[in-house]
Amino acid sequence: MSPDYYLVFGILLAGFSIPSVLSAISDRRAPRASAITILIAGGLILLAIQTKPGGYSIEEIPDVFVRVIAAFI
Repeated sequence: MSPDYYLVFGILLAGFSIPSVLSAISDRRAPRASAITILIAGGLILLAIQTKPGGYSIEEIPDVFVRVIAAFI
């Protein structure tokens, strides 16, 4: 599997877990599941950066999203 997939999935997973963290904090609960999800997302992003030679730059991220979505379509 390409590191691009890991990067995109990690970024999406981290983005979707932010509302869960905010909801848990506002309800005065410990955000355990959200924290685990963010750790998994961070691990996927780190895996993508380490497996791609040279890593990723900020300017590349939109192109990576387009490549991954185009591969599914």
